[in-house]
Parts: sequence; structure tokens; C-alpha cells
Amino acid sequence: MSPGNARTARRAAILLTPVLPLAAMGVPGATVQQINRAFDVASVRIGRGEAVHFSNNDEFDHEVYVDSPDFNYESEEQSPGQTIAVTFTSAGTFQVKCHIHPKMHLRVEVVDPSR
Repeated sequence: MSPGNARTARRAAILLTPVLPLAAMGVPGATVQQINRAFDVASVRIGRGEAVHFSNNDEFDHEVYVDSPDFNYESEEQSPGQTIAVTFTSAGTFQVKCHIHPKMHLRVEVVDPSR
């Protein structure tokens, strides 16, 4: 198989692989899919100290970031098929964006579980 055909087959397998929600496996936080140059949901709510798991089920690289006075994060380029976890250590509402695709926006509400 040529390198181009192998890459296409890998991407097709990634797109067709079912993804179990991490909550179903007992992992706290939220799972957000990146597909069609977008996040699959507009917002998620998690507890402080929990993570949002970003699964790149797209055919494009993504690079998520949060720029806030209370919390900052910037990922490396995330290739198709990769999942990264971003642990939110501060309570508040944060906007997650993609450096590569500026129209991608996700609202993350982080609540303090002790309140």
C-alpha cells in the first residue's frame, strides 16, 4: 500500500472507531470531540481539578488553548487520532479555542465541588 493510501486508511479507521465517553468508564470530567473543524458541543461543565479530554476525530491538526487571567493552557499540535487532557485547576468560565481554526469555540464552566 502506498504511503498516501495507508494514511487515508488510517484516517478512515480513526473516524469510524467508536469513542466511549470517559464518564462511562468512571473517569471524571468531560470528553469533547474535534470533528469537521469544530468542537462537537458548545459547552461543558466540570468540577475544579477535573479534565476535558479533547479527541481529535478530524482529518486536520488542532491546537487548543485557553487564555484567561485565572487559567492558561496551550497544547502542541494535536494530530488526527490523538486525545489530550486539559485539567482545569481554577473555578470559573473559560473559552477554549483552536489556534489553527479560529472559528472553533468551546465554553467550559468549572465549578468548585466544595460549594
